[in-house]
Amino acid sequence: MKLTWYGHACFLIEGQGVKVLTDPFDRSVGYPVCQVEPDIVTVSHEHYDHNAVDTVKGNPVVVRGAGEHQPLGIRIRGIATYHDKSGGRERGNNTVFVMEIEGVKVAHLGDVGHVLTAEQVREIGSVDVLLLPVGGTYTIDAQDAVEVVEQLAPKIVVPMHFKTPPCRINIAPVEGFLKNYDKAVKKPYLELTRKDLEGEQKVVVLDYSGK
Repeated sequence: MKLTWYGHACFLIEGQGVKVLTDPFDRSVGYPVCQVEPDIVTVSHEHYDHNAVDTVKGNPVVVRGAGEHQPLGIRIRGIATYHDKSGGRERGNNTVFVMEIEGVKVAHLGDVGHVLTAEQVREIGSVDVLLLPVGGTYTIDAQDAVEVVEQLAPKIVVPMHFKTPPCRINIAPVEGFLKNYDKAVKKPYLELTRKDLEGEQKVVVLDYSGK
């Protein structure tokens, strides 16, 4: 399985002959729009920096909302969460997507705005790779993100939705999250198999320019 970050909450997950694109954004976010033609697109919620399906090339299957989905043979589970700490009253709903590709379970938390409930942790289940917002303002901040990592105990943590030079959204940089971890590494992309999940938990920061 290969995972590439295009900035913000947008990742391309490749495996089993299928390309899954998460939370596409429009140009106003500041990053270049992804030019890959995916087979599946997941949308965690209906904000411009996560639902810009019209910018995506081709004719992908679009997955939205909670429940069981199985586009093109890829099992994707949506778990209902909120975009804020007020039960959605401030920013609405958010969907966490859990997918398994080539035996690797990936959880994309979208714009989750709160630490998880025990029921949500149970619904998400075991996680190999956690794609986790850490920038605050519109999502959980660095300290809440650390708590979510403890709740889900993933093998690999990939922070997302944080401030970088091209990003025009007022969110915090990744350093506030990384100071809680001694051995974070940076990579242009993440390519792994089940064997790579052995050993201690890893925090991996992907380079949005590493295409």
